[in-house]
Amino acid sequence: MPDYNLSEGSLQIIMKGGNYPTPIMQVLGSKKINSGSADKERFRILLSDGKHTISFAMLTTQVSGGELETYSVIRIDKYITSLINNSGKGDTRVLLILDMVVLNPGSEVGNKIGNPTQLPDASKEEPAAKTNGTPNTSSIPRPVGSSSMCGESGADLSTQMTHPIASLSPYHNKWIIKARVTNKSAIRTWSNAKGEGKLFSVDLVDESGEIRLTAFRDMVDKYYDYLQVDKIYYITKCTLKTANKQYSTLKNDYEMTMTSETVVQECNDKDDSNIPQTKYDFVTIDRIASAEVNSLIDIVGVVKDVGDIQNLQSRTTGRELKKRDVTLIDQSNTAVSLTLWGAEAENFDGTNNPVVVLKGARISEYGGGKNLGTIASTNIKINPELPECYRLRSWYDNGGCSVEATNISARSGMGSLNTPWISFKEVHDRNFGNAEKGDYYQVMGTILMFRHENAWYKACPTETCNKKVVDLENGMYRCEKCNREFPNFKYRLLASMNVGDWSGNQWISMFSSEVEKVFGMTAEEVGQQIEQNPEAISIIADKTHFKQFIMKCRAKVETYNDEARLKTVCIKVDPINYKEYNAHLMERIDQLLS
Repeated sequence: MPDYNLSEGSLQIIMKGGNYPTPIMQVLGSKKINSGSADKERFRILLSDGKHTISFAMLTTQVSGGELETYSVIRIDKYITSLINNSGKGDTRVLLILDMVVLNPGSEVGNKIGNPTQLPDASKEEPAAKTNGTPNTSSIPRPVGSSSMCGESGADLSTQMTHPIASLSPYHNKWIIKARVTNKSAIRTWSNAKGEGKLFSVDLVDESGEIRLTAFRDMVDKYYDYLQVDKIYYITKCTLKTANKQYSTLKNDYEMTMTSETVVQECNDKDDSNIPQTKYDFVTIDRIASAEVNSLIDIVGVVKDVGDIQNLQSRTTGRELKKRDVTLIDQSNTAVSLTLWGAEAENFDGTNNPVVVLKGARISEYGGGKNLGTIASTNIKINPELPECYRLRSWYDNGGCSVEATNISARSGMGSLNTPWISFKEVHDRNFGNAEKGDYYQVMGTILMFRHENAWYKACPTETCNKKVVDLENGMYRCEKCNREFPNFKYRLLASMNVGDWSGNQWISMFSSEVEKVFGMTAEEVGQQIEQNPEAISIIADKTHFKQFIMKCRAKVETYNDEARLKTVCIKVDPINYKEYNAHLMERIDQLLS
């Protein structure tokens, strides 16, 4: 019989809390555990080191090729031992295998190696759980009533046994975890037939896995300020239930809820290297195109373009909303539009093309394209110190910034990557404008003529209304759309201009926010100059002639007086990115030479 070099005696050391690096063992049997999750199977296994056997071993990692064959010889690269309450029979130590390699499949080995006997239970002898033989270190005991403890219990949790997150289940409740907070949601409120209240949640991680913890009502006031992102805490006496995967990407079948008995204590250990930071399961942007709508993903991308703040009004509540669209790109040469709302939209800084990491971004679909959005639990980080971010930054700075990427988002016109480069001649040759929602393209254009007549007007001061007001000549202005009279108004700009490129020219319309970019002035500043000098608009318009911009346009054939006309609207104006434009020209040259 071949010598498989089993690590005889290793189980006795490990199950007493000792250190035995990368032991080699044999699997004598396995049983699938119903975890409630098809994508995360767990197996309870009968394990032998050639001298002893144990049945309290759980495999939490995936095995290549499916189930682990009986008689397989494996090398355990990472493990945790934990004490759990065994149905009133006292605490039992369990071995959780987190990472392993199959050295010899069971079909090759064919039988049991040696004559191992069951290991006597020595689980109660050791005071601390171990990981690969490294103790789960605990801080120096603090006096009862320490300011770093939050909860009703007077016990110091740092002196007691801790359990890995991967070992938690609704079937035992005597546990303490030591975990890092990687994300904290804002406080949210709800109201339904059962009542109303508030809640928030945090995501927790240790070396074995991750889990979400949610607090309701009074627990929100008690713990919201206490729990801080990146800090480590001891936590006990929470309830567990099956996780709702619709609102979480965490790889755990369960989630925790605080109760009135919950105890949380900050860990002040200086050595927290065993507790990992946020866990990500990144997917590349190109995979979003085939992903399921409303699913949650982790993504990393470089900001290629940042849209302006848009003011909207909720149809259901009438509340004013603020949104901003951001275009992200990665090494798959694919781009996607990310929509930010509220304070996130207002505070977002896209200067210098930062790298953005999102955990739990939601996929949506609009106009046939896929987009990304955020929910309450989404975690956004700008330029975090992650290997994936460094690699993506290097790619972008060394040529990625000039690629012509495929954008998988709807044709919203947002971002320099959402629209193909098309010349004005090609717009006519390809019969653009006959699509139901119009055709979108971008062009590097030069303003040849700006019609200053009717380039400005006095509009309704209401934030979401841009209707022209009627001057009642009594100090009041009436908006027919809002059916109200106001003592003030706001200035709005409109433009009709002839724009040319190398192939021809086209009359283009443009709305206020984009006209401001062309003028280099706000609508209010233009209006003030017109009040001082009625001819000011002509002077301002003349200064735009021969200015060049990248213009994202929408072409749509419209019928007026039974005559079909091509109407072109510039929906976004950007200064020329010469590196990107030169890359486009070089690609066109290659096409002509090929």
